[in-house]
Amino acid sequence: MQSPPDLSPYIGKLIQFRRDLHAHPELKFEETRTAGQVAAWLEALGLPVHRGMGGTGVVATLRGTGPDAGDPRRAIGLRADMDALPVQELNAFDHASANPGRMHACGHDGHTAMLLGGATLLAKKPDFNGTVHFIFQPGEEGGAGARKMMEDGLFDRFPVQAVFGLHNWPALPAGQMGVRVGPIMGSANRFEIRVRGKGGHAAQPHTTIDPIPVACAIVGQLQSLVSRTVDPLDSAVLTIGKIESGTVENIIPDEAFIYGTCRTLGDATLQQLIEGIERISTHVAQAHRASAEVIIKPGYPTTVNHPREARFMARVMAEAVGEGNAQADVLPAMTAEDFGFMLEKVPGAYGWIGNGPGGKPGVNLHNPAYDFNDDILGLGAGFWDRLAREWFVSEGARA
Repeated sequence: MQSPPDLSPYIGKLIQFRRDLHAHPELKFEETRTAGQVAAWLEALGLPVHRGMGGTGVVATLRGTGPDAGDPRRAIGLRADMDALPVQELNAFDHASANPGRMHACGHDGHTAMLLGGATLLAKKPDFNGTVHFIFQPGEEGGAGARKMMEDGLFDRFPVQAVFGLHNWPALPAGQMGVRVGPIMGSANRFEIRVRGKGGHAAQPHTTIDPIPVACAIVGQLQSLVSRTVDPLDSAVLTIGKIESGTVENIIPDEAFIYGTCRTLGDATLQQLIEGIERISTHVAQAHRASAEVIIKPGYPTTVNHPREARFMARVMAEAVGEGNAQADVLPAMTAEDFGFMLEKVPGAYGWIGNGPGGKPGVNLHNPAYDFNDDILGLGAGFWDRLAREWFVSEGARA
């Protein structure tokens, strides 16, 4: 493959752009300013831009100059997410969040800047035989923005042969990348358990059915689901994050509420956990003369990379950072990503780019002290440029 265009003239502008987004974070489906900035950059490259998809999403299209570039079967999608988190930032640097209670604590500002950099390189030298759709997605953080864009006709209006996503990964040092065939991110489903008893005076517990110890018993038994019902070679997480009950110390309440999440890498294991939650909650409550209602709140599916696309991404990673710095079978994580919705519809792959500074792991995602590592902006932009060009040479030819 020929050498890509030089990104060095644009690095300073990309860093400035990324830090501006970091200083002005917007929550899911509120990314009006962010989307406007993204669209302005893309329009300055001369690309046609479609705004408002899935609420605040942006899609731009670049058709190469190759003889078959207009063939709709020779098109790929490159996706970045744009939204921030409801987190109060603790950093004190100049580009720290100016919006109280909002922060780019997951690096979506960096994802957006990297893809804009990739679009810049591709637009400066569009001598490839295909079409690239740049997808800037809203609402990844709990809003299922990928699904909303698809419901709004994303892949109908912009059909693609494959779709790719890239997320910064603080556990990997900068200069390393990783991907794998199969599940790379877990599913995420929330649940609520409503325990109903009989309230009364705290001095007369024998006249009540106290839901609080019942809820505590349920929580204790739920901890056995993963350790005693899931295959030790499988992966599953069940976490209780919140319990609510009562109003004052001397009143036994009527109800207690348990809130949690369960995450797996496969549908069968997920169903096993859901059945276990319902079984344990119902029977433990009955044993204490109370009742329990379980409400499952479906979230994101497992992010499952397709074999052909994941192997291709691994090969491009090795070209970008060297064989020794590219992991083709990285361990999956139990965090979740709504890119999984896209992979249910279109073949593709989702990979990681190391974010840790100085050869060491960095501050973890969703931490109020997190910041995206600007040193990897060039690597990420160059990777997108390389991936698109290489696809149309080696993989897109199969269309």
